[in-house]
Amino acid sequence: MNLVEKILARASGRASVRPGEIVVAEVDRLLMHDLSGYLTSRVYDEQVGRPIPHPERTLMVFDHHYSPPTERQADVLHHNREWARRTGVNLLDCGSGNLHHAAVRGGFVKPGMIVVGSDSHTPVHGALGAFAVALGNDSHAGTVLPYDKAWFRVPETVRIELHGAPRPGTTPRDVAMWLTAEIGEGALNYRALEFAGPYVKQLGFWDRWLFPLLCVDLGAKCSYVEPDEVTEAFVRALPGGLSEEIPHGDGGEAATVLRHDVSDVVPQIACPPTVGNAKPVADVAGRPVQYAELGGHGGGRTEDIRVAAEVLRGRTVHPGTRLNIVPSSREVFAEALREGLVAELHSAGANWFPPSTGSNQAINMGAMAAGEATVSTHARNFPGRNGSPEAEMYLASAGTVAASAAAGAIAERSAL
Repeated sequence: MNLVEKILARASGRASVRPGEIVVAEVDRLLMHDLSGYLTSRVYDEQVGRPIPHPERTLMVFDHHYSPPTERQADVLHHNREWARRTGVNLLDCGSGNLHHAAVRGGFVKPGMIVVGSDSHTPVHGALGAFAVALGNDSHAGTVLPYDKAWFRVPETVRIELHGAPRPGTTPRDVAMWLTAEIGEGALNYRALEFAGPYVKQLGFWDRWLFPLLCVDLGAKCSYVEPDEVTEAFVRALPGGLSEEIPHGDGGEAATVLRHDVSDVVPQIACPPTVGNAKPVADVAGRPVQYAELGGHGGGRTEDIRVAAEVLRGRTVHPGTRLNIVPSSREVFAEALREGLVAELHSAGANWFPPSTGSNQAINMGAMAAGEATVSTHARNFPGRNGSPEAEMYLASAGTVAASAAAGAIAERSAL
């Protein structure tokens, strides 16, 4: 069995499972942000109404309404705080960071776990070697909270092997965006994706993270990187460390193997209206941008902030553009402080926001007007997601975002 099959077999009390079988498995961790937590808690109170047997398995992170702009949003957080206090679930309040980054940094996710959440990017925890999937809020209220259970159809596995060494200036985020376009949005419906090959193997943990992040856009059920020494070293440094042996697949055959050579990939940008509309940055260079942002599930990492500082060293943000930086967690902000990056980027004209999910869904950081454009490290660029449906959202690597902030228009880092 491969890793996903072994995890599902263990959690359902079976010796083995096969693709297509239905299993009822024990859930190790439920992850909710403030929006999904509000919906789930109300359904739970109104339709279930019993004590939660293992509240310690649930984590709620306030990352969308981290600075409530209206009384309505403030009421959501007030309700969630009271519900968390009453039920005993774990709560990370405003300023803790992006849901998924905060969960990992806090040691709430470990290899071999079954992790569920309503956020569509929950499968990103496959970077740790977890079976992580998105479920609806009613499933959380109806089976996960009261019984610690959920049912799954065992997915077929597609192994995506990446080979070659990309050109200078091409980052893992560029490769990930290119791969989404290359495979096609929704092309791997309900599959388990294993990201493998020499290119993935040599990446550090937070760069590997960018590949399971693609799961939902490719239509897959879950995705993962087989745990190895990189995974083990990363987990040992988390709160709680490594209490159990890291699980591994037994080399079970994938139903399909896709092989891609990344040697010719150049810096990419995902253009409106979807993440699969990726093309070389050079093809759209010169398009003015009013906003540039480091943040979101795919950005706001220490690695991104370091790159932005390198690009802007000796430069300033263009007067027609706002560069907004949103650390993915408090730990990242602390690292940026220690390295002097906060002061350096502030001096270059950047604006710092609390650790959170950033401008996602235009809740806290202001919305874009019709005709405006932003380039960011976010994971989504659907029309209307950050304001007017007539505004444009472009997705890119941290280097492209920082270069565009300096130029006032979409630009390759190498063009500065």
